[in-house]
Order: sequence, then structure tokens, then C-alpha cells
Amino acid sequence: MANENENQNNNNINSKDFLIGTLIGGMVGAAAALMLAPKSGKELRTDLNEQTSTWREKGNEYASIAKEKSSNLARTVSEQSNQVAGKVKDFRENMKRDRDDIKEEAKASSAVIKDDAEQQATDFQNEVKEAAENNNTTSY
Repeated sequence: MANENENQNNNNINSKDFLIGTLIGGMVGAAAALMLAPKSGKELRTDLNEQTSTWREKGNEYASIAKEKSSNLARTVSEQSNQVAGKVKDFRENMKRDRDDIKEEAKASSAVIKDDAEQQATDFQNEVKEAAENNNTTSY
């Protein structure tokens, strides 16, 4: 009999635990169903409008950041290209100046060489004349 009472108590406890578990599970399920249940059309449209506004703001923010960065990049490229253009211009001017200097030096050198050649030719002609005169005077 004691064994029967014990079995009956265990059955009552198991039934009681099952009933409590079922009630708690039902409440958790109901709460989850309410939380996950689809919204009404009006609530859904409101949520979608809020999300769209948020996305639009973020898009505008990203667009303005991209515009600012591209503007900075364009300004940097422009400055650097102006620097390069200035350096190329300076280089061309220096090359032209060097070329003109070389031309002037070549003209000066050419004039000196020409004068020297004319002087040597004159000296040679004079030597030839003297030699001819000496030959003419010695042969008489």
C-alpha cells in the first residue's frame, strides 16, 4: 500500500509538473506569437516609410561624403598637374636657354677659328711670298 501511495504521489507530481510546463509553454508561445505576428497594413507602411527615410538619409550622407572626397581628389590632381606643367615649362625654358647659349658659344668659337684660320692663311701666304722672293734674288 505504501508503494501504491508513493506511485500515486509521483503521478500527481508528474501531472502537476506537466500542467505547469504546459501553462508556461503556452504563455511563452503566446508572447512569441504576439511579437512575431505580422503587423497591420498601416503599421507596416509606417515602418517601411521610417526605414526608407533612414536609408535615404544614409544614402544622402554617403553621397555627400563621396562628393567631398571626389572634390578633394580633383583639387589634389589639379594642383599636382599644375605643378608638373610648371616644371615642364621651366624645363623647356632652361633647355631653350641652354640651346641658345650653346649656339652663341659655337658662333664665338667659329669666329675665333675663322679668324685664326685667316691669320694662318695670311702668314702662310707671306711666308710663301718671302720664300719666292728669296728664291728669285738668289737665282740672279
